[in-house]
Amino acid sequence: MSMSDRAPAEHAPSTGLDPILRVLALWRGRAPRLAAGAFLSLLALLAALVLMRGAGARVAALAFGGAVAGMGLLRVSGVARVVLRYVERLVTHDAMFRALADLRVWFFRRLAGGAAAGLGFRRAGDLLSRLVSDVEALDGLYLRIMVPLAGACLVLPFLVVAILPVDPLLAAIVGGLFAAGAFLLPLAAALMGRREAAILTHRLADLRIGVLDLVTGLREIRAFGAEGRMMSHARARDAALLRGQARQARLLALMGGASYLCGQAAMLAVLAAILGVGLGPIPAARGIGLLFLVLAGFESAGGLTRAGALAGGISRAAARVVAVGETDGPPVIAGTQPAPPGTDIRFEQVSFRWQADRAPVFDGLNLDIRQGTRVAILGPSGIGKSTLAALLLKVAAPGAGRITLGGQDLATLDSVSVRRRMAWLSQATHLFADTIRANLLLGRPEASEADLWTALDRAQMGDTVRALPDGLDAWLGEGGASLSGGQGRRIALARTLLSDAPILILDEPATGLDGETERAFLTTLYDVTAGRTVILIAHRLVGVEKLDRVWRLADGRAVAAAV
Repeated sequence: MSMSDRAPAEHAPSTGLDPILRVLALWRGRAPRLAAGAFLSLLALLAALVLMRGAGARVAALAFGGAVAGMGLLRVSGVARVVLRYVERLVTHDAMFRALADLRVWFFRRLAGGAAAGLGFRRAGDLLSRLVSDVEALDGLYLRIMVPLAGACLVLPFLVVAILPVDPLLAAIVGGLFAAGAFLLPLAAALMGRREAAILTHRLADLRIGVLDLVTGLREIRAFGAEGRMMSHARARDAALLRGQARQARLLALMGGASYLCGQAAMLAVLAAILGVGLGPIPAARGIGLLFLVLAGFESAGGLTRAGALAGGISRAAARVVAVGETDGPPVIAGTQPAPPGTDIRFEQVSFRWQADRAPVFDGLNLDIRQGTRVAILGPSGIGKSTLAALLLKVAAPGAGRITLGGQDLATLDSVSVRRRMAWLSQATHLFADTIRANLLLGRPEASEADLWTALDRAQMGDTVRALPDGLDAWLGEGGASLSGGQGRRIALARTLLSDAPILILDEPATGLDGETERAFLTTLYDVTAGRTVILIAHRLVGVEKLDRVWRLADGRAVAAAV
């Protein structure tokens, strides 16, 4: 098997029952609706069994000239089956849609609170795959597995009890075949398909990532003439996904065929008992009623084998969904105390590593940033500059040592109040596909129109926006596509300036700008942030910065440098 046919072993989310149980725990608020849907499903199934047995008895009575009895029960069960099935579908699907909505909200909240996601360290394609396909796959947990499995647990004793007084041996044969088709074969399919489902889930996410890269990076792809290479990569991922889907389809066909044969064998056993061949003989009239009942029973459990084959994918999807909010590094303590008015920042012997098997990012880091000062933290890529921002914003926590804000330990402070004291402008600040107004209001929803124009003027974008036909209501496009890089960065700066946070964290704020635009942007930035604590995180200085202190990160520590 080629490497493309293997599921990745590293960083793979755990599988098994634990992710499933965690998803079910997240759905506990919807338990009454889910339980109501399952109960209605059982009632509809019971009505179907009574209907089929009654219909078989009526056919037998007409065929053999007997009296047609139980017509009232037949009518009631027929109407009940239709009504209950309709109501059950409404309730179960409504409950499932609500449960999936809850799961998406939980997913986003965990994502927003996670260190890796909070600073943009995750791949968008993988997140999209988890939020869309993996969450949607989990509807099968309730609709395809739990509800049909509950139905099978009802059908098995119903069949055995119905057949036992007629022929105990026939009851044992039919019960055994039903158990094989409804329980053993789905279990075997789940075990056989577990590894393939993991590969398939990975390949689907891999294809989404590749396609998203292809679309978002189209300008660079065309500039370097790499269309053919990138398309071949996408086709290779698509082909790998199709191979996995073909193998899963073969497994589904094999197990579905085996389940179908169990149902046919049970019907043959009933026919044999009617004819007295090896079993019975049993009265033909009763035998035909049992034949209809067996047919309905096995039909109700026919989807369980397919569900078993898909169970591995559902378990894998659950693992990927619940793993997305798990943060690397030590857990972040939310804290309960409000942030103090003072803004002095101290790093005292701080040590931190993202994973236990990786080298430490910081090892005994000491920093002292006084209120109202402007400092720069310099260093090459990967040295820990963005990790510093993550620690300050409480999306990561030190493994040792402590960070204080206004003399109080950051771990004891409420995370929301801490972030209100800090405004963050990053190298990859995102502009939403919305109006300029909506993008600015993200920084302060209650801001007036005058506040918006003031922020734009301070960022030297006011005249540009006034010149637009729609002004503040001009549409920016995805990622601010209607603006140049410098204009987009100034809109992001205006959004940051709307915040009255006394601490401003600038994480490579001018990345991607040409030299002249970068210097003009930084000049504006320093002119409009007077009186605030400014922490500039960069790999180099351009000469226009107005700084009080400069540190260089090296070997997990900060070394003072000349201003």
